[in-house]
Amino acid sequence: MGLLTGEALWAMAVAVAIFLLLVDLMHRRQRWAARYPPGPVPLPGLGNLLEMDFQNLPYCFYKLQRRFGEVVSLHLGWRPAVVVNGLEAVREALVKHSEDTADRPPMPALEQLGFGPRSQGLFMARHSHAWREQRRFSVSTLRNFGLGKKSLEQWVTQEAGCLCEAFADHSGHPFSPKALLNKAVCNVIASLICARRFDYDDTFLDRILELLQNKMNEESSIITVLLNAVPVLLRIPGLPGKVFASQKAFMDLVDELLAEHKVTRDAAEPPRDLTDAFLAEVEKAKGNPDSSFNEDNLRLVVADLFTAGMVSTSTTLSWALLLMILHPDVQCRVQQEIDEVIGQARRPEMGDQARMPFTCAVIHEVQRFADIVPLGVPHMTSRDIDIRGFLIPKGTTILTNLSSVLKDERAWEQPFRFHPAHFLDAQGRFVKPEAFMPFSAGRRACLGEPLARMELFLFFTCLLQRFSFSVPAGQPRPSDFGVFEALMMPAPYQLCAVPR
Repeated sequence: MGLLTGEALWAMAVAVAIFLLLVDLMHRRQRWAARYPPGPVPLPGLGNLLEMDFQNLPYCFYKLQRRFGEVVSLHLGWRPAVVVNGLEAVREALVKHSEDTADRPPMPALEQLGFGPRSQGLFMARHSHAWREQRRFSVSTLRNFGLGKKSLEQWVTQEAGCLCEAFADHSGHPFSPKALLNKAVCNVIASLICARRFDYDDTFLDRILELLQNKMNEESSIITVLLNAVPVLLRIPGLPGKVFASQKAFMDLVDELLAEHKVTRDAAEPPRDLTDAFLAEVEKAKGNPDSSFNEDNLRLVVADLFTAGMVSTSTTLSWALLLMILHPDVQCRVQQEIDEVIGQARRPEMGDQARMPFTCAVIHEVQRFADIVPLGVPHMTSRDIDIRGFLIPKGTTILTNLSSVLKDERAWEQPFRFHPAHFLDAQGRFVKPEAFMPFSAGRRACLGEPLARMELFLFFTCLLQRFSFSVPAGQPRPSDFGVFEALMMPAPYQLCAVPR
């Protein structure tokens, strides 16, 4: 009887293995279709996950580009994906086929955090009525609360003043600017979302920043990639709670902020911020099952805006200061332009940009060289499309290698060096090449780009108006090689900020 049971188990195991192999072959059948892009051979079930270096994905994708060309096919578990490299291919995918690549791939892991059909947030939301409704609302509301207006410019300038005071408190001694930059930029987005500013020593602000960093590390981990590729693993008891501990804690913190906000809100008064405006839309949408304005979605939208609005801008500013201490000649030229156009008697204004071509060139070159979002955000095809002569089937995940555009050797004179002249013509006027694409492109381009541009200019010019930055005496010269941690971060460094 035991022998029969053993034989039955063996037969069942073989049947299951054959079934899984057939399923795997079914998922990769498109690889044998005409005009499908070339790529490494995937393993059954896992696809190409094991050969991807998640500690340095940009270099992994660079090697794939060198090996296979502009369009490379991969399998993430059973999910087909295509990596698009270089300016022409990325523009073809995101601009020419903007409507057909505006979707996002399913992310089963996000369901653990409250994402669903009517509550999708902003950035990973599927291309749907809900996403269009939320994007329109966010763009118009941010504009109403000062984006491109003097009111928001004053908020940013005031925050830049607070940041300068915090830098001055170090009295020229060495320190790491990262935490202070994070806090300053976080206060700008907090003012827009919940009309609130935190003191730099506020422990609640420290908690926000700590959870944001841990949340991003969780989102980019190989475990999260594996769970999205093989979602059946999400059914393992207790696993999601461990994998997404920081993300859940961050959502609890958002809930705390929103609960406080509702207590102080007066529906009879004009909205103070985006949260008030959203709650007003929730009240209007009561009884409408098709509306994306609900309290579940509010918490996801707020979480998305906090994450995207804070991390990318503060990381770019951290790169900017690093590159200034590594290139003191560039720093001196920026300060000379600041002195000539603005002087020391008043604070910088957005209207100064037009007369400061070198400073603008430096800020743009920081964004290009730092390349902080090297792989963009995943897209998905909503129908069969053609990219560079290859057929990309409906339902394929599109990974846009923005690093291959920002450092394309055909588009930039010195792609792997910090070289502000990339953004200046022969007469010294500011120019922006087509290959400058740090905010992506097409229908899903970053909606916070105008805010980021304002913050980068005002924070950067305020800091260089007030201080000269240098490598601390006795410390080795910092590296300008980035460290990939969901974003491309500068390696930890210290500087001295000496009042001018």
